Amino acid sequence: MIAIVLAGALAGAGVLLLVVAYSRPAMRGVGAPATLAALDAERQKQAQNAPAENAGGAGAASGRAGVTSSVGRGIRRQLELSGIRLPAGLRADLSLIDRPIENHLAYSLLGAALGAVVPFVLGGLLVGLVGGLPVTTPVFLGISGLVIGAMLPTLQAGQRATVRRRDFRHVVGSFLDLVALNLSGGRGVPEALNSAASVSDGWAMVRLRDTLAIARLQGVTPWSALSRLGEETAVAELSDLGAALELVADDGAKVRESLAARAASMRRREMADAEGRAQARSQSMLIAQLLLAVGFLIFLIYPAIVRVLSGT
Repeated sequence: MIAIVLAGALAGAGVLLLVVAYSRPAMRGVGAPATLAALDAERQKQAQNAPAENAGGAGAASGRAGVTSSVGRGIRRQLELSGIRLPAGLRADLSLIDRPIENHLAYSLLGAALGAVVPFVLGGLLVGLVGGLPVTTPVFLGISGLVIGAMLPTLQAGQRATVRRRDFRHVVGSFLDLVALNLSGGRGVPEALNSAASVSDGWAMVRLRDTLAIARLQGVTPWSALSRLGEETAVAELSDLGAALELVADDGAKVRESLAARAASMRRREMADAEGRAQARSQSMLIAQLLLAVGFLIFLIYPAIVRVLSGT
């Protein structure tokens, strides 16, 4: 009986959360300036997410993606009206892996729902089948699963963003070399950037090329667009490149050698990082080998130890 009551309470809480998420709160005490500011912020976010949505192709236009986006938009609207903003690091990770914030919020809600319901049901069955367990076991399992399920999309996004950010830094180093070569050939800064970005078709170069194309359409300087992309993706090398190119455009300074030296330093740092990762993996393999050796020694000496102990 207590398990049924707890299940009903959890289901009612879930329904209440859904109602709060989808209901539009009354704009009491909010003036016209705040409303216009919210509309401007929403329009700017839609403009920023437009390249990622266009890159999604036909898959992003499917019905499932539409439902996911609508659910995520409702959650995001409620968070913004409540004054809650996602951490800057998470926003940078989502921008780097081309995942809209709305989709991420919808995935987190789905993970939390599944993580709460499945362990709760399994815990209830376990309490019913096995005697002696506390009745509150399903509740604790449901709460633990809710937290873990809600955090899984963020952890997965962070892991993917770490790999992509490392690849992006590698591409930025090559991009710096290409920009320096184009500047040494007498080209201007915009021509050097476009020529360097059109060399490869990798995802990072495509991102750079799209950023420069959008900057041309919006009338924004390419170095400002690169600096903004560096801030959005938390890639400091892009921000440094934007600052260096702005120095070229404003002061006429010759920073071709500086760009080449920066690319060389980035390659040395990448080599050092690669060596560090290789050493860490070597140490992990060494530890695994030592554990195997210890287990094998225990397997060899166990019969002798048993004989000695049984003889005494």
